[in-house]
Amino acid sequence: MGAELGVVAVGFLAGVIAGMLGVGGGALFAPPLVLFLGESQLHAEASSLLAIVPTALAGAWSQQRYGNLRLRDGMLVGALGVGGGLAGVALANTLPERVLRLTFAAFILVVAFQLVRRELPQRREERGDVT
Repeated sequence: MGAELGVVAVGFLAGVIAGMLGVGGGALFAPPLVLFLGESQLHAEASSLLAIVPTALAGAWSQQRYGNLRLRDGMLVGALGVGGGLAGVALANTLPERVLRLTFAAFILVVAFQLVRRELPQRREERGDVT
């Protein structure tokens, strides 16, 4: 019973964050499934791939109501993502669990670094610290 409640909590919280920030499922669903619910990296990634479909549809529908959706761009990225997803699944199933976890962690760190790097100059400009 506890694992089911954990999955419900992960799903709801990740959905809120995905809708608010437009972040993909792997970055939100997979880590809690591995860290808190004891799933393997491969099973967590597979589950997050399925979970992102309704999350993305609900978020896109809501964003469209606010006039923020660029349907053509989204459809193109989604269509191209299908081929990449198939290739990624094939690759993930050949890699050892440790390599998969380290690769995932490196990806998350690179994304975090890029976000911080882009935000810092904006903060300096807002404070008038530009030299």
